[in-house]
Amino acid sequence: MSDTTAEANQPADDAQTSAPRVPLLRRITQTLLYNQNVDRVRKTKARIGLAILCFALIYTVIATRLVLFAVVPDSHAARRVGSSDALATARPDIVDRNGEILATDVKVPSLFAEPKRLIDVDEAVELLTAVIPDLDTSELRDRLGSKRGFAWLKREIKPKTQREVHRLGIPGVGFLNENKRVYPNGREISHLIGHVNIDNQGIAGIEKWLDNRGLADLHRAGFASDRQQEPIELAVDLRVQHAMRDELAAGAEKFKAKAAAGVVLDVRSGEIVAMVSYPDYDPNNPKEALDPNRINRLTTGVFEMGSTFKALTVAMALDAGKATLNSSFDARASLRYGKFAISDYHAQHRVLTVPEIFTYSSNIGAAKMALAVGVEGHKAFLRKIGQLDRMRTELPESAEPIVPKRWGELNTVTISFGHGLSVAPLQALMAFGALMNGGNLIPPTFLKRSEDEARAVAKRVLKPETSVAMRYLMRLNAEKGSGAKADVAGYYVGGKTGTAEKVVGGRYSKTKLLCDFIAVMPSDDPRYLVLIMLDEPQPLPETHGFATAGWNAAPTAAKVIARIAPMLGVKPRFDLPPADRLILATMKTGR
Repeated sequence: MSDTTAEANQPADDAQTSAPRVPLLRRITQTLLYNQNVDRVRKTKARIGLAILCFALIYTVIATRLVLFAVVPDSHAARRVGSSDALATARPDIVDRNGEILATDVKVPSLFAEPKRLIDVDEAVELLTAVIPDLDTSELRDRLGSKRGFAWLKREIKPKTQREVHRLGIPGVGFLNENKRVYPNGREISHLIGHVNIDNQGIAGIEKWLDNRGLADLHRAGFASDRQQEPIELAVDLRVQHAMRDELAAGAEKFKAKAAAGVVLDVRSGEIVAMVSYPDYDPNNPKEALDPNRINRLTTGVFEMGSTFKALTVAMALDAGKATLNSSFDARASLRYGKFAISDYHAQHRVLTVPEIFTYSSNIGAAKMALAVGVEGHKAFLRKIGQLDRMRTELPESAEPIVPKRWGELNTVTISFGHGLSVAPLQALMAFGALMNGGNLIPPTFLKRSEDEARAVAKRVLKPETSVAMRYLMRLNAEKGSGAKADVAGYYVGGKTGTAEKVVGGRYSKTKLLCDFIAVMPSDDPRYLVLIMLDEPQPLPETHGFATAGWNAAPTAAKVIARIAPMLGVKPRFDLPPADRLILATMKTGR
């Protein structure tokens, strides 16, 4: 009997054990609201209290939202719900080395609509197109007729247009102040500074570098506010930039060149003090940048640099010990390679010393010096001084050098005098910096950099005595050679000309030339390099029918140097001895 009773009671015990325990708060609520033993008055009061609490919470949320909308009427979150458009990024000011503003943000109104709030779409279209005739009617109708919560109608409108639209009083149409990038100096700084798109996002030049550096990420995270950003200081000097552009434009017009370009480089720090590629464009109207003739020829374009490369060839031979300033090379006869004949433009038909090879710009002499080093040695030297790899600077736009796929002896011969290898002009100038500053290859920069900082990133590529010898040859060429028209009294200018025949239809053209001149000042204690390049200059009566660099790029460089040297703090010195007595004497004393 006891066993039977135990078995009968076991299911009840199991049921009690398995029943879920009701939380205390829920039991109290159920007791107050549903238990039959509770007083009905208490139940009614409890239900009314719960209802009041719920309504109070709802109205508190609504009131909070209304306060937020009232306090922050232009809140991005309130205006942009459901929109795929990007708000204009707040960008830091960009200034030159003296604090002059190159790029800044201003607030401009943009017109938007909230289609869901519109009462009459057709009326809105009619009124808006009457005030803003350039609005596309069909596109406007599509935007206003959509079910979106937000739609841009026109970005960056004028204040007058804003007032006229405001007077229309169209419900669901409003204005949002955005950041618009403006460039007070217009074209003068365009290829260096770059430009932005409609959303104030950098798409070229330093502006794009800023975004790649993390500005875009900061904006997306909500940290790129106007108050949180320090100005970006560039190495460029706006005064020097203006003078360079002015003289390049005048030179291009005088010699009827299709384009011109110029750079001023500090050889001690690697700072780019000025950079102009002409024709340029107005960054306030970036559509002009789409013109293929307005590219940045100094970093985006690659060119055969002509006889300026002979400076690299001579430096290579001197540094490798294959030649000295007293060495001689036979230039009496042309060099023949199959159907190709290598000859001199200013042929002397005699044995030439190394200084004569430089001043007469002898192709034969340069070729024999390169052959003395050898094909592999030549390639290794050019790679060491940064001519065979893409040059990297802050500017995103940079071109890869065009290097021969199969580099043989003939390639070494032609590259020795500047044909057969195409590089960015700024890349060639970087190598010249090492030739002049004591043998240190310093990567160029568009940002301010001290000489100590430059030494930390520099790489020694030449012996100091090789650099002194190259300074002597550069000055000698301005005293007696093809660079004589670039000599400016008081600044002890040195330089090397380069005239390259352009390839047209797979053949070198005798009439389409690229002329360039690289100058150093002062030659005995180099501070700055100046590169001037003219694309397809034409012969003039005053040039006696010649269109080579000595007749056009060199005199243009002289005008630039005469204007910028005082701005750069280079003091004139007169009655200085010739290069052999000033520079070579220094080298002999050092030994």
